Amino acid sequence: MIHRIVKMEFDPEKIEEFLSNFEANKKKIRAFDGCYKLQLLQDQHNTNIFFTYSYWVDEESLESYRNSELFKGVWAKTKVLFNAKPVAWSTEILSSE
Repeated sequence: MIHRIVKMEFDPEKIEEFLSNFEANKKKIRAFDGCYKLQLLQDQHNTNIFFTYSYWVDEESLESYRNSELFKGVWAKTKVLFNAKPVAWSTEILSSE
């Protein structure tokens, strides 16, 4: 399983626009083939920093999503709101209690 973490930093005045776009698309992303879970997190101290944390069956499923029209539409509306370059990691759990 792939755990995808994406850090995004937004212009403070554009946060509501981001949240609205996320809200409008989260069910579609969660229903995408190969996606087990999608979470949105917000930094407690820097409230213009958000993270998406998603669980994917495998790298192929994640790449299928990243090449989909759904992703292209969501990303087009999201990337114009950034005030810093996003950073993404694909991870896997090595140990869990």
